[in-house]
Amino acid sequence: MIARPARSSEPTVDEASAWAHVLVRLRLLHAAVLTPTGQWLVQDKPDGPVHVLTGPADVLALAATIQHHTRSTKPESR
Repeated sequence: MIARPARSSEPTVDEASAWAHVLVRLRLLHAAVLTPTGQWLVQDKPDGPVHVLTGPADVLALAATIQHHTRSTKPESR
């Protein structure tokens, strides 16, 4: 695996919003809503619990976790 360089800045709300939109559109999350306080409310399935994320960095961490899980459980296509 190729190591990625460390981020030089904190994730932005726009970046988190883009990831949240993609995760919902691909049905990897049921909902992701930005609150006026800057927190995110996320739900992985319609009848599941609502989780509170404190900011953009948490949204990106969730996206990375979902991406890792999706890639590690996907059958090899080689």
